[in-house]
Amino acid sequence: MRVLIAPDSFGDTMSAVVAAQAIARGWVAARPADDLVLAPQSDGGPGFVDVLATRVGTVVTEEVHGPLGAGVAARWLLDEASSTAYLECAQACGLHQLGGTPTPRTAVQATTHGVGELIAAALSHGVRRIVVGLGGSATTDGGAGLVDALGGGARALEMLRDVQIVVASDVENPLLGSLGAAAVFGPQKGADADTVALLEKRLADWSSTLNSLAGTDIIAEPGAGAAGGLGAALLALGGERVSGATVVAAATDLSAEVTAADVVVTGEGRFDSQTLRGKVVSALHAAASSVGAAGAGAPTLVLAGQVALSGSEIAAAGIAGAYAIVDVAGSVEVAMADAENQLTRLAESVAERYSG
Repeated sequence: MRVLIAPDSFGDTMSAVVAAQAIARGWVAARPADDLVLAPQSDGGPGFVDVLATRVGTVVTEEVHGPLGAGVAARWLLDEASSTAYLECAQACGLHQLGGTPTPRTAVQATTHGVGELIAAALSHGVRRIVVGLGGSATTDGGAGLVDALGGGARALEMLRDVQIVVASDVENPLLGSLGAAAVFGPQKGADADTVALLEKRLADWSSTLNSLAGTDIIAEPGAGAAGGLGAALLALGGERVSGATVVAAATDLSAEVTAADVVVTGEGRFDSQTLRGKVVSALHAAASSVGAAGAGAPTLVLAGQVALSGSEIAAAGIAGAYAIVDVAGSVEVAMADAENQLTRLAESVAERYSG
């Protein structure tokens, strides 16, 4: 039996690559005769580059400014065959680059300058297409740092005039307002109520510059609020938003892998109602349901840190089975502290019971 193992990341506990490897170890222990294909996935957030690096391009490391100005080693991918650069904003301005817990001060000071430096580095290699994965950022600067790093708005437009910019993100939030970057994501980045108000005003002031660059009202576009408004800056510079999961699926030839699979094993940190609204797991399940080696659709199994859906909800979604790490670990604390080993245990248990 051919088993496609294609998980998303498990939040901060496991990258998609590590999760795929953990699932494979458990599955092969129970069913050594099965043919396993590992294809970790991403929606554009942290781990985007590592996931793509398993299938495409060459890893390049650049020293760029991190979110608070200190130098960081940021990884990106150069795919010379398609003249494409794959960048991940979290590599240059991610929350994990803060060196500690986010605070109101870091929420205000964090900059996307390093992402601009990554774009400049990619351009120096002569690429014609730049894909930027958004997610996991510490920033709410509306991409002002990125624009500054490229020499200002006019200079940035000139540099990118003949380059296709793909904004890889599943976030649909606008730049401003109650559903905008500051209000929705600011608190996750250390902002208290006063800081959220400050960030909102700063974004509103900056938005006139972005609209001018775009020649249209860009700030209300879906995805403008992604990565603290970095999405708005990239859209203003001519970018087009595409689902991050779709970008990764295309780059890793996921369609062909799903077609050849007899069963698809995927997963994420928390399997809940949000999962069913276009995230990696739901996109993968939709693809698996319509194809499969037998022509009638490959069943999808979900392995997650926690499963927050009822059995009837899971069945209604067409998922063949959903299993939680916490059930084999015995507690949320153990599931998170020993996530990789516990996921391997869960995969082995599921494989032992699977009769496909």
